[in-house]
Amino acid sequence: MLTRRQAMTGTMMGMGLLLARNTHAAPALAPVPLLMAHRGASALRPEHTLAAYARAIMDGADYIEPDLVPTRDGVLVARHESNITATTDVAAHPEFASRRRVLSIDGTEETGWFTTDFTLAELKTLRAKERLPTVRAHNTRYDGHFDILTFEEVIDFVAAEAAARGRVIGLIPEIKNSTHFHKLGHTPEETFLHVIAAHEYTRTCPLEVQSFETTNLRLLHGRVQAINPQARLMFLMGERTQSVPDTLGSAHPLTFGDFMTAEGLKRVREYADVIGPSNTDIIPRDAAGAWREPTTLIDDAHRAGLLVHSYTFRPENRFLPAQLRDARGDDARNPEGSIAEIRRMLDMGLDGFFTDDPGIGRMAMRN
Repeated sequence: MLTRRQAMTGTMMGMGLLLARNTHAAPALAPVPLLMAHRGASALRPEHTLAAYARAIMDGADYIEPDLVPTRDGVLVARHESNITATTDVAAHPEFASRRRVLSIDGTEETGWFTTDFTLAELKTLRAKERLPTVRAHNTRYDGHFDILTFEEVIDFVAAEAAARGRVIGLIPEIKNSTHFHKLGHTPEETFLHVIAAHEYTRTCPLEVQSFETTNLRLLHGRVQAINPQARLMFLMGERTQSVPDTLGSAHPLTFGDFMTAEGLKRVREYADVIGPSNTDIIPRDAAGAWREPTTLIDDAHRAGLLVHSYTFRPENRFLPAQLRDARGDDARNPEGSIAEIRRMLDMGLDGFFTDDPGIGRMAMRN
């Protein structure tokens, strides 16, 4: 069997072998954990920018994650959420001041500027900025350098990088807030299917589609695979007590915890290949942030025939379990602690993981 290094640096024939190895849905056939760049290398560059994606690819990510939200004219763009207040310079544009408003998204009221109130042409006048400027002050030097990317621009960039580097690079897009956007008259799933069908790269590359909702995963089940036969679907999971957005207001509202039972996981397997729980649903933490006893979620998911790709490993002390933090302060980078956190969960059988720093993730995977 090829090592990860051999697979990642091989010829086009080697690319084909890696592609085959990473497309199996059964956990027993996915022995090498997969490394997903969470919004790119967002610990090192502002999220969802070309710089973040480029750094993630350079540092060895297997998959690049674009979160997808629609514009007013229905174009899918790469932003973590529709509210762009914290991730763009929109507040500095007086011509858009009147568009600041309150909007309810999945039962939560938010104040700010939202992609669905802007055409793509208008969004292209904005520039990205760091979402966590006090934690990642080093990233603020890139504020104003990069524009808002469309999904198609992300695809073209990843395809170009794959060709230049001679290795396959997967895409793991998340379709955000589907129920909310449908209420506004958008159909993000149909747009998504049209886009991936129109690009040779997304018809053939490793592709894993994420959602925190079940309705759109059921809608996409089979249709994504008809375009890209190796594609997988991932049911993202919030905290156990958190409501599943598309069940809010229904006769039978559900929490994510309802899907973390043995029976719930079997139901998920009807329309998804992977679950994406938070790291704290695998190893919970107490009020002080210290690790408690692990759950059986990984083993339970495997028994149901599901892979487990968890989120999100971050290298700063404030995000680490208390046992792994050092004395350099909450915002200090702690690569050793992050590596230890990743390795513990890999030892539990984790099949893949999202990280804000793929370089650290790659180090954690080395023997």
